[in-house]
Amino acid sequence: MKIIIKNSLSQKKLIELFKRPAQNNNSIKEKVSKIIYDVKKNGHKSVLKYAKKFDGLNSDSILITKKYLNEQSKIIDIKLERAIDVAYNNIYKFHIKQIPKTINVETQKGIVCEKKYLPIESVGLYIPGGSAVLFSTLLMLGIPAKIAGCKRIVVCSPVKNEIDPALAYVAKKIGIEEFYSVGGAHAISMLAYGTEQVKKVDKIFGPGNQFVTLAKQLISIDNDGSIIDMPAGPSEVLIIADKFANPSFVAADLLSQAEHGIDSQVILLTDDINLAKNVLAEINKQLKTLPKKEIANKCLKKSFILIVDDLNDAVKLSNNYAPEHLIINVKNINSVKTKIKNAGSVFLGSYSPESVGDYASGTNHSLPTYGYAKSIGGVDVLSFMKSITFQKLTKKGLKNLSSTVIEMAEAENLQAHANAIKVRLK
Repeated sequence: MKIIIKNSLSQKKLIELFKRPAQNNNSIKEKVSKIIYDVKKNGHKSVLKYAKKFDGLNSDSILITKKYLNEQSKIIDIKLERAIDVAYNNIYKFHIKQIPKTINVETQKGIVCEKKYLPIESVGLYIPGGSAVLFSTLLMLGIPAKIAGCKRIVVCSPVKNEIDPALAYVAKKIGIEEFYSVGGAHAISMLAYGTEQVKKVDKIFGPGNQFVTLAKQLISIDNDGSIIDMPAGPSEVLIIADKFANPSFVAADLLSQAEHGIDSQVILLTDDINLAKNVLAEINKQLKTLPKKEIANKCLKKSFILIVDDLNDAVKLSNNYAPEHLIINVKNINSVKTKIKNAGSVFLGSYSPESVGDYASGTNHSLPTYGYAKSIGGVDVLSFMKSITFQKLTKKGLKNLSSTVIEMAEAENLQAHANAIKVRLK
């Protein structure tokens, strides 16, 4: 991980420095498109074929029964069970407060407008199951889906031999009724289009590898497909720290993201070069003890520490970058916090590591990456809901508004719109 002085860079070099690792999907686009077409055309037969080929499925059924989930959930380690219970309670407490209220407004005498929020009836949750089974993602997606009131929640996760007890326990605790042992682009395709055995869903949530991500993007632009939660890219963290920050804390936070994958990006912005040097020394020290040190090291080679003019300069750069995770480790937190405009989730102070948000503080860890935090937020209860507006006019209310609507409709040369008002006034 290199230390760079901002003032030594041209504006062009500075822009290039903050560019995310390029996502080149061209090499896999043909493969993913073929899988999507195959599942869309041939249904369950194709899903089963790909599940056996890519997921290690060793049976002719992709359904994980409630009975099996219950059995597996009972063999979870007791300490992990207690940890999951704490995380569940915190996530639930935070998300239950997000239920939106119905809005009812009399905009004018005799005109009442209403906005009502309703759950999306059928949703699909994709839970990665590659190098690590991310049972925490099921917590982050399943809890708000249940709170929103979604009638049908379908979970897909590749299970090779037997389902991880922690994943089974979370599924049971949330109350998952449909769980399928299938992953990759074929799982996304199955959720999007449905098969003879699995009905399609209305919206798909969850992270995944490049095959899953590309499949989500492709099905979202197909008229027959489903809508998705958000575009996704490699995980990322940006830290703003001053001379008062503990170097070992900062190094640990950078490494916690670096171990996610070689395409992850970790950035430290500081106005103190001594802190930068001490953080770098701590990184080298802590890196040696990590099981995933090779992955973290590859990530760090593409990451950097930037020495900025001051904290205002750091905030400006951070807002422009719009990180998935932002850690503010400075003495005067509020002076920085109030200036933050773009970030997925923000962690304030020395004792708020990003990992607490990943698991158990209560906020959601399904967040916008790749700069999308400039325009969208992370998953919440509203992500699993839709809004409908209603309006009711009395005869007097329509009369009071008639001239306004007629004037506007005729100005747009939409006479039938105007006539819909006029016939009611005769």
